[in-house]
Amino acid sequence: MPTPKPIAEAATVLAAAGLLAGAAAYAALWPHSQIFGKVLIAGSDPNEIALTYDDGPNPAATERLLEVLARHQVRATFFLIGRFVRQRPDLARAIAAAGHLVGNHTMTHPWLAWQSAARIREELTGCNAALEDTLGAPVRYFRPPHGARRPYVLSLARDLGLAAVQWNVTAYDWNPLSSQQILANIHRGIARNQRKNRGSNVLLHDGGHLGLNQPRLATVEATDQLIPLQKQAGASFVTVDTWA
Repeated sequence: MPTPKPIAEAATVLAAAGLLAGAAAYAALWPHSQIFGKVLIAGSDPNEIALTYDDGPNPAATERLLEVLARHQVRATFFLIGRFVRQRPDLARAIAAAGHLVGNHTMTHPWLAWQSAARIREELTGCNAALEDTLGAPVRYFRPPHGARRPYVLSLARDLGLAAVQWNVTAYDWNPLSSQQILANIHRGIARNQRKNRGSNVLLHDGGHLGLNQPRLATVEATDQLIPLQKQAGASFVTVDTWA
């Protein structure tokens, strides 16, 4: 017996709605998606690696991480949360003084894709002000928390002179993982990108958005192990502005 026309039409509408919802979620949340606007991910040299650290500054880990990076003579990119910069401006200054690239990670780390235009503007401009007041230099790069964005997020970032930056290697270090587990996640991601002749933009965390003093020493230890291993394999470490 053929399906009645109203039921068939309803099924078609529901299927289309499901596809649209899936496409919207992909555009808003998938790190590599360019559907809602251009985002910076990585370059075409498979030996280039950018270590990027989100959610700092964090007194429980950032200083130790800076010591590791200095010992290995590697510059990294730090996307800082504005409210933590206001609380620990000394750590933000230490990051910049060590030669690392500093970017905007919003004032309080909300899911920007679901916020009002006024809230999005407040988050980006507030973090810019915190960073520029603290560092005395303009900010040029921005990473949306959780990678979540919509067209207005990216258009406002451009209006503020900010290039949006995503990633293509996830360490999953916001979970309670050991340094070896974090290291394995990074190595897998780098190897995957190298097979595609792509550079690697590695998402790591020296802090946590819930508050200061989040436990991130496993990330510091993984960084300490990662750098010499990748250098021996021919890698060079860059900051994300290399690919701008």
